[in-house]
Amino acid sequence: MTRTLHLNAFLMNTGHHEASWRLPESDPYAHVDLAHYVKLARIAERGTFDSLFLADGPQLWSNLAQRPAGALEPLTLLTALATATEHIGLIATASTSYNSPYNLARKFASLDIISGGRAGWNIVTTAGAEAARNFGLDAEPAHAERYARAAEFLDVALKLWDSWEDDAIVADKAAGVWGDDAKIHPARHQGTYFSVAGALNVPRSPQGYPLLVQAGSSEDGKAFAARYAEAVFTAQQTLADARSFYTDLKARAERAGRNPDHIKVLPGIVPVIGSTEAEARAAEQALEDHIVHEHGVARLENLLHLEPGTLDLDRELPADLPPESAIEGAKSRYTLVVELARRERLTVRRLIGRLGGGRGHLTFAGTPEQVADVIETWFTQGAADGFNIMPAVLPSGLETFVDQVVPILRFRGLFRTAYGPRRTLRGRYGLPRPANQYLSPAPTLV
Repeated sequence: MTRTLHLNAFLMNTGHHEASWRLPESDPYAHVDLAHYVKLARIAERGTFDSLFLADGPQLWSNLAQRPAGALEPLTLLTALATATEHIGLIATASTSYNSPYNLARKFASLDIISGGRAGWNIVTTAGAEAARNFGLDAEPAHAERYARAAEFLDVALKLWDSWEDDAIVADKAAGVWGDDAKIHPARHQGTYFSVAGALNVPRSPQGYPLLVQAGSSEDGKAFAARYAEAVFTAQQTLADARSFYTDLKARAERAGRNPDHIKVLPGIVPVIGSTEAEARAAEQALEDHIVHEHGVARLENLLHLEPGTLDLDRELPADLPPESAIEGAKSRYTLVVELARRERLTVRRLIGRLGGGRGHLTFAGTPEQVADVIETWFTQGAADGFNIMPAVLPSGLETFVDQVVPILRFRGLFRTAYGPRRTLRGRYGLPRPANQYLSPAPTLV
């Protein structure tokens, strides 16, 4: 079978660039407008994207002066989008650190049923003291502990999603038998972090369980992804780094007994598109000119675990930054940002400009053909199975990508021209429906 791209639309209020809300075209209230997200979902579906994705965290991000803050709860929003779309997958971020397995498993099973098998879960462990303090903790749990909890959380969720056999509902009106209790399997889980006795109170969903997505690139994150993930959202700045990550993750999955083709690697890309390269760079510069640098400095000092007032806009990063091993928060993003700054010898001002659009993801300004070239190069040279498309401005950036880049990818034979017969998100990613672990054959993710 010919290998084809997977495209996911990463939707973020007015766009991924922090200054996008300041443009004349942008609606500063779009982040809580259902109609805005319905429009975006339908644009992505018109482009035959595999899926769309909503980030989330259980805390108020940044400060209210910087950009639209706060967000609709993603599972609630995606349930509404499920009724406004027919094909596109619906991926929600949810934390294993600040949820319980039973409630979250029920919500995702419900979304999968309502959408006809289009649900996906971006599994995060949630870094940051701000979130921890919202749940009665003085500080965030240690990095390794968060991933240990996440592994047990997912094991419990899998038991719950499998707790109904597919044919547990009999619906025999004549005999007066609605279901077969022998085909219900209580979780009976007793572990380090969770104790869950019963079966889920939702039947097994069309996909068995949602597509499992993961986004951490630390050592703990990669180990978790190799064991569980079916799609990985990642951030790399160079083709060489992306190829290294791709090769390493596929090898880890194979060592874990999985088919490496059943874990899809999707780096993020922030495309700024113009009819000419000069037009694209002018649009990129216009966004950068709207950055309020004091916000960028504060955010960068927080990421780098520096005291306020440490950074100078017109100097490079301090030479004595702590190593990744000393960071308990977003380890891989910390290293990516530091290496970017060191490699290109960026001042803090220039670094803030580079991070303003993608927060460490690859940013690229160019023509539709040039954007397509980057995507094709990474796809064909062992760096990606597809891309997490992160438009700098929404909705215009997504419309331009769909109308101008997608046709080029189709012409080159890299991307579908229409949705095929496989209706589930798992089917779109070329993944089988998982077997129920309580039945023969033994449980498998491959």
